[in-house]
Amino acid sequence: MGFLEGKVAIITGGGRAVLSDGSCGSIGYGIATAYAKEGANLVLTGRNVQKLDDAKEEIERKYGVKVLPVQADVSAGADNKAVVDNVVKQAIDTFGRIDVLINNAQASASGVTLADHTQEQFDLAMYSGLYAVFYYMQACYPYLKETKGSVINFASGAGLFGNYGQCAYAAAKEGIRGLTRVAANEWGPDGINANIICPLAWTAQLENFQQAYPEAFEANVKMPPAGHYGDVEKEIGRVCVQLASPDFKYMNGETLTLEGGMGLRP
Repeated sequence: MGFLEGKVAIITGGGRAVLSDGSCGSIGYGIATAYAKEGANLVLTGRNVQKLDDAKEEIERKYGVKVLPVQADVSAGADNKAVVDNVVKQAIDTFGRIDVLINNAQASASGVTLADHTQEQFDLAMYSGLYAVFYYMQACYPYLKETKGSVINFASGAGLFGNYGQCAYAAAKEGIRGLTRVAANEWGPDGINANIICPLAWTAQLENFQQAYPEAFEANVKMPPAGHYGDVEKEIGRVCVQLASPDFKYMNGETLTLEGGMGLRP
């Protein structure tokens, strides 16, 4: 156990996903595993109840922490404030505190060009990404202020570099970066730091793509200079752990590009 023992982290998009070798297969689950190893109790949200229940069973069995799974989906037409308020209420009713908020969940219609994008597809990215981050940050703020906690939001190289076929996803992610920088200014005096991660990692989704469409994978998925894709627990999740540590409390409003050398920028 580590410095997070007894603390509480909310992780959106934290349902269980594994690679063919049994290791963590999604960024959210990699983060959840890294936090559990440090002794944090977890609130995991997502759309798939089975994946959330599987995450609870495995993490509690392996690491002896408590996991609260809450089905939640921020989407167009829903009462999204009520959805998020319910998550936060359950977190406080169960644990009595919130120390870290990690906004990882995001859906999008990737590969659709700007000219062909529909409003429904644009809304999918905006609600699951930008609006979700907005509602979670607002709802968690009073409790993060009490604990002088941390916010870690996920953006993407798609926004930094304008990736083809990613207009809604890129727009949502850049909106999240802007929102995070504002929070760094407004919430810094409260002892809250807020930072952004842009990751590139090996996930079950990529593994399935490689196995099903090897030629398309070879043509479209580029290997970073590091020579491997990020490990979702060890190279993404562990950075999330450090960003919530006292050692990194002075870092605020920054964007960390974890892409093995692909995300170089001035």
